[in-house]
Amino acid sequence: MRKLLFLLNALYCQFFYLQTITLNKVDKINDNKDKILYKISEPSKSEFLGEILVNGFSNDDVKVFGEIYKKAKQIGANTFFLKSIENVDGTFQNFNPAYYILSLYYTKTADLDSEENVTYLVSSSDKKQKIAINDDNFEMLPRHFLKIKLKNNETLTVSTRKLLGSSVKLAGKEGQPSLYFSLSDFKVRSNDSIYGGINFKSGDITGLEKSFGMFLTTIYTEQKKD
Repeated sequence: MRKLLFLLNALYCQFFYLQTITLNKVDKINDNKDKILYKISEPSKSEFLGEILVNGFSNDDVKVFGEIYKKAKQIGANTFFLKSIENVDGTFQNFNPAYYILSLYYTKTADLDSEENVTYLVSSSDKKQKIAINDDNFEMLPRHFLKIKLKNNETLTVSTRKLLGSSVKLAGKEGQPSLYFSLSDFKVRSNDSIYGGINFKSGDITGLEKSFGMFLTTIYTEQKKD
């Protein structure tokens, strides 16, 4: 009887919490071979190609992005924009990680967003994390990120504050593009071609490829340091 109840409960969870990722709208197909999938802040200079609907929640952000990436590349998209979902009264919904739409675009290289000397620290998907930035201790909430502006000739040391934890030094440099680091192990293979893999790894601080980092900072919430 216990085994039967366990099986029924497992089937119930799969039925009601199954996530689907669908390419639910296609207007055009672009034949570009770009491997990037960057977030854009304003799509007016981009060519709209289609939409991806994510329905249902999953904590496996690596797998979610892998599916989104593959579907985006089916129509030649190299950029995405989080679509605002409107309520019946004309207001817009707050972001819901269990239901959202990504509009897909092709954007020329010259029109891609440019952000220099900014670092994003991305927390764990399921637990709080204590970190130190220089001598300043800070607790990050699950599924949040911290945005840090780097200054030229100034070095910041980010540490995970564990007995065998890791640290990374960050410094501003002229022309340095935005950097993305996770503070937990996403279990990304360094040779994974889905989204470029890992650029840097130091213990439990992982440098993320820009496309994946931009996706995480889209579906996570910004946490203010002060």
